[in-house]
Amino acid sequence: MNLSLHAADITNAVTTALTEDVGSGDITARLIPTQQRSQARIISRERAIIAGKAWVNEVFRQLDPNVQVIWRVSEGEWVRPNQLLFELSGSARSLLTGERCALNFLQTLSATATLCRQYADQVAGTGVKLLDTRKTLPGLRIAQKYAVSVGGCFNHRIGLYDAFLIKENHIMACGGIAQAVAAAHDIAPGKPVEVEVESMNQLDEAIAANADIIMLDNFTPAEMTTAVQHARAATANRLEGPIKLEASGNITDATLLPYARTGVDYISIGALTKDCKAIDLSMRITL
Repeated sequence: MNLSLHAADITNAVTTALTEDVGSGDITARLIPTQQRSQARIISRERAIIAGKAWVNEVFRQLDPNVQVIWRVSEGEWVRPNQLLFELSGSARSLLTGERCALNFLQTLSATATLCRQYADQVAGTGVKLLDTRKTLPGLRIAQKYAVSVGGCFNHRIGLYDAFLIKENHIMACGGIAQAVAAAHDIAPGKPVEVEVESMNQLDEAIAANADIIMLDNFTPAEMTTAVQHARAATANRLEGPIKLEASGNITDATLLPYARTGVDYISIGALTKDCKAIDLSMRITL
């Protein structure tokens, strides 16, 4: 994900985070003289992939542009326990006020990237792409989807506006798969149209309707292998090439590899963004 395209999202997310944390002012920081300057070191307490440097930088840019943030690691780098991540220098009040907000971003995004790397490593060599979902933390959609890419996985649609995903209730409300797909092509020509199917009959309907992508929902690995072979044969002569297929539905790290070996193009996993455990980070004032 190109962060330069989402600079406003970073700014807005940090503004919201500082507003909810600092509010009318950090009263504990007022215990420290305004002129006192300090330095601080931030370390990781555990092994992790680092993601979120831009959000940390933005916290201190908004809070106090005079604070120096000196990074000792790169974005996407594996770090070990007790490794120095970055150093801070500036007003002691500013360092302490910005600490929690900055670390909240870094620990959450690094957790997302780390989990994604673990999943991506499991399917290395299979040719499948692992996709995130919209199951993100409210207000951190762009941030977490960025962290997914740092971890070696890929983004599904960003939101409800950039691609169609026609699910069971949409199909029911539209009167069928064919009607829903036709309406989608009419409403927003050129936008990707994906259809979720739950049976071989629905798979054939989605193929006939000329969907761009078909999501095979809650198929077993054996059922999915059959569905992939059927869909490939049925769409082999399409001008656009064989239809793209996505696996979804309660896929965990324990079942990931069998699904990857079915031949699907994509596997979408909500756990990439909703089940990550924050990385343990620590800041210590050194001067």
